[in-house]
Amino acid sequence: MHTTEITSRTVEAQFTAVMRTTIPVAGIGQWIGAAYDATSRAAIDSGATIVGPPFARYHRRSDNEFDIEAGFPVDRPITDKGDVGPSVLPGGQVVAAIHIGSYDEMEPTYDALYGWVRGHDAEPAGDPWEVYFTDPFAEQDPAMWRTEVVLPYQPAVKGERVQ
Repeated sequence: MHTTEITSRTVEAQFTAVMRTTIPVAGIGQWIGAAYDATSRAAIDSGATIVGPPFARYHRRSDNEFDIEAGFPVDRPITDKGDVGPSVLPGGQVVAAIHIGSYDEMEPTYDALYGWVRGHDAEPAGDPWEVYFTDPFAEQDPAMWRTEVVLPYQPAVKGERVQ
């Protein structure tokens, strides 16, 4: 496992085509593959163009479940197509790093991003997301998988430092 240098940047809000569910951790792999198939079809059927790699955004995590939305960035809002609907990745300040390795070894990358935010007198400003640059079906070696972890943030309220 390897994490690249942490970078801070400003991003524009991005239209997305997504499926969203709450699912046990053990079911994510199978569900996310189906979500990418469905969202790519729905985007095309809506006349939208996919403009980047697939992503997953984690709205709530527990030890056993994720509230997750997964799909693709698109050039315009899509119309609802059954389980697939429009969403937006938020614009604003984000901190990000590329995780190189297996998905089950990503916790240190998240820890580093949250540590960066705390160390810069800031606080998280929304749910994180992961951008998948490597297709695990095409690249079988998890040591080669590249995933960008993105965390929105904002300055902490003056006089209050996030712990």
